[in-house]
Amino acid sequence: MKKTVIINMLSLFCAAVMTVSCGDKEKSYDATGTFEATEVTISAKATGELKQFDATEGQTVERDHLIGQIDTYQLTQKKQQLASSRTQLAANKRQLGSSRQATNSQQLDLEKQVASIRQQIANARRERQRFAELVKDGAVARKQLDDIDYQIQVLERQLEATSDQIRSANASLTEQGAGIAAQMEGIDAQMEGIDAQQRQLDDQIANADITAPIGGTIIEKYVERGEFVSVGKPLLKMADTEHLFIRAYLTSSQLQQVKVGQKVTVFADYGDGAKKAYEGQVTWISDHSEFTPKTIVTDDERADLVYAVKIAVQNDGYIKIGMYGEVKF
Repeated sequence: MKKTVIINMLSLFCAAVMTVSCGDKEKSYDATGTFEATEVTISAKATGELKQFDATEGQTVERDHLIGQIDTYQLTQKKQQLASSRTQLAANKRQLGSSRQATNSQQLDLEKQVASIRQQIANARRERQRFAELVKDGAVARKQLDDIDYQIQVLERQLEATSDQIRSANASLTEQGAGIAAQMEGIDAQMEGIDAQQRQLDDQIANADITAPIGGTIIEKYVERGEFVSVGKPLLKMADTEHLFIRAYLTSSQLQQVKVGQKVTVFADYGDGAKKAYEGQVTWISDHSEFTPKTIVTDDERADLVYAVKIAVQNDGYIKIGMYGEVKF
C-alpha cells in the first residue's frame, strides 16, 4: 500500500514538472495568419461575341498580356463609314477654297487693270506737257496735242469704269466670301463631330481587347470563347501570386514591437511540422481594433481586441493563397 502511494506521488511530481516545462517553452512565432494575394476581377468593357479567349485557370500571364478579344466588326464598319464622310467633307472644303481663290484672283486682275490704266494716264500727261511746249513754240501742230487730250479722257473714263467695276465686285465678293467662309465653318464643325465619333469608336474598339491589368495567375474563369458578353460581365479573376502578403493580428501589447516598414521573418506552414522561412516587410497596420477572428491565435491566446497587420512576402512559387503562416518580429 505504501509502495502504491509513493508511485502515485512520483507520477504527480513528474507530471507537474512536465507541465511547468511545457508552460515555460517559448513560442517560435508572435502571430499567425493566412496568405492572401491582390485579386482583380476582369469584366467586359464592350458588348459582343467573344471571338478570342485564351485563358486557362492556373495560367500565369504578364501585365498587359492580350487574353481575349470581343467582336469589333460593326464598330470597324462604322469607323470606315465615318472616314468616308470625312473624306467627302474635306473634298467639299477644298472646292470652296478653290472658289474663294478664284474670286480673289478676279479681284486681283481688276486691281492690276486699274494700276495699268493709272500708269497710262500718267504717261499720257507727261507726253501732253512735252507736246504743249512744242505747240507753243510752233514745232508741232495743235491736233497732236488734242489727240493726247482725247486719249487722256478715254483712259480716265476707263479708269472710272474699272473702279466702279471693282467696287461692285468687292461688294459681291465680300458677300460671296462671307458665304464661303460660313460654309467652310460648317464643314469644319461637321469634321470635328466626325473626329469625336471616331475617337469614341477607337476607344470602344480598344475596349474590345481583354488584357491583364496585373501580372499574375488566372485563378477563376467565368466564360468561354464564342459566348455573347455585355459590358460589365465578369470574365475571369486574376491574383498577383508573386507578391503575397500575410494578414496577422496583434494585441495592443505587441504593437510597441511593430512599425510600418519593419523587416520580419515569415514562416509558411506546409503541415506536419514542415515550414519555410521568408523575409517579410510590414506594409500596413490597422488604426482600429477588432474582435479576434476565431481562426487566429495571438500571444495572449484569444485576446478580446486585436489589430490587423499586413506583411508583404516575395513568393518563390511555393506559397499558395490561403496557406497558414507564422510571423516572428
